[in-house]
Amino acid sequence: MVYFFIESLFKICHFELFSTLTYKFFIELLIILLVPLLLNKIKIPHLLGLLVAGAVVGPYGFNLLSRDSSVVVTGTTGLLYIMFLAGLEIDMGDFKKNKWKSITFSIYTFLAPFVLGFAGGYYILHFSLLTSILFAALFSSHTLIVYPMISALGIAKNSAVNITVGGTMITDVLTLLVLAVIVGLSQGDVGAAFWLQLSISMIVFVLVVLLIFPIVARWFFKHVSDKISQYIFVVVMIYLASILAELAGIESIIGAFFAGLALNRLIPHTSSLMNRIEFVGNAIFIPFFLISVGMLIDFSAFIKSWETLGVAAIMLLASIGGKYIAAMLIQKTYRLSKDEGRLVFGMSSASAAATLATVMVGYNIILGQTAEGEPIRLLNKHVLNGSILLILISCTISSFVTMSSAQRIAEEDRENTVAGDKLPKAHILLPINKQEMTEKMINLGMLIRTKSNNDQLFALNIISEDNNESSVKNAEKILEAEVKLGAAADVEVKAITRHDNGVVGGINNVIKEKSISDLVIGLDKEKGFSTSFMYNLYNGYLKNEHANLMIYSEI
Repeated sequence: MVYFFIESLFKICHFELFSTLTYKFFIELLIILLVPLLLNKIKIPHLLGLLVAGAVVGPYGFNLLSRDSSVVVTGTTGLLYIMFLAGLEIDMGDFKKNKWKSITFSIYTFLAPFVLGFAGGYYILHFSLLTSILFAALFSSHTLIVYPMISALGIAKNSAVNITVGGTMITDVLTLLVLAVIVGLSQGDVGAAFWLQLSISMIVFVLVVLLIFPIVARWFFKHVSDKISQYIFVVVMIYLASILAELAGIESIIGAFFAGLALNRLIPHTSSLMNRIEFVGNAIFIPFFLISVGMLIDFSAFIKSWETLGVAAIMLLASIGGKYIAAMLIQKTYRLSKDEGRLVFGMSSASAAATLATVMVGYNIILGQTAEGEPIRLLNKHVLNGSILLILISCTISSFVTMSSAQRIAEEDRENTVAGDKLPKAHILLPINKQEMTEKMINLGMLIRTKSNNDQLFALNIISEDNNESSVKNAEKILEAEVKLGAAADVEVKAITRHDNGVVGGINNVIKEKSISDLVIGLDKEKGFSTSFMYNLYNGYLKNEHANLMIYSEI
């Protein structure tokens, strides 16, 4: 026994056990647990901490973890999750209203870094024309790694956020199109057939995701009520859209974003399903992505080569400087506030996903060989190492700038809405007597409630005076499901069982007893506006002067 303990301790000290998946997963979970707890105390964004932690434990740090397929797969899922959430949480009304602003911003944020990057690559680093164009395209894309922070602060509907998210989608598409064209030119494949194939495949991809995905999802959510199956279905749709995007010749992250847009209207932002999607992403997949990116950081590469430092300096100037210019231009053009201008810069300044994908593709394209037999790459190793430093510094800047500006915007929004604190607290009553109406009514109640009050939903079940055993059990079953649905979305639902002579009388009495301000009645789809319902409506619900009345009916 003692021998086994000593042998196990010896293996741990020599990190042999860390080669197993169990210990790799344990270390990553430990990082995800401890880093946010430590950094929140000193006001440093935990996103940055996860990047640094990945560098420390990765192959270029203490080599506790290797960046193998298990890390890459979970990290890729995290990246797709970020883009999916950006599409899922965007307010489509605001998005349509701000579409020209997003297009304008995408032009600014594509051209400003591109021009600086091309000038640096062609005139300073003396790259070839093709290499300079691809080098410049690296800096036009941006990754929304700070979007979970924005969402947590409750400002995802801010116009600056909508403009940046829309601009990100357009800019990343443009960047990846440049990549596809440069790769084709370097291999001599660009012609009329290339452009025709690319155009048709992209149009087909967009039509399939935006038109067919919602039809499939609507059918699935209607016929499958199991919560786990619904969540797995969402993940399947993310990956399916990503695969279709790759088949169309664009990067998978664009597919994930379009999947979010396709499911946007089908997953209410305050539903229990949305809560699960955000929870799993923010707890597991997104942190894994940040750790996996951190594992790419090799600080020794900058000590070994001054040329790498020079390339990295030009990359930082082109990327960060170009994004700052674009943010200031959009601020001046549409008269955004200073904090909103900083927020646009903070969100767009992070370079990770498309930048890394472009660099890796360019690095793996070999144009020829030197006299010594060394491969001549479209993007050399100095650009590859410089891109890693760019990812670290840009994500650091993005985290700090976004956190400071987003917090000020969130505080200002609270001050503007807290005039609402002087208003009476809203109490919403949801009378539910049928199991199939439970989830729909609870989701509707969570949608119309105010976020400032977490104890305002009352679920009511009326039991007739005959008090048979099946009615009582049915009430218990329905109310238990309602409380669980609320808990899944971090909302307290207060369950009320009432024995009364009639439904209308029981509801009216609860309205008086609980100071209900809003009454939501669910209309039975099979019965519709029946004679009995109309009678109860005119002679009961509408006569109550204490509560607003809303009627929910499925189309």
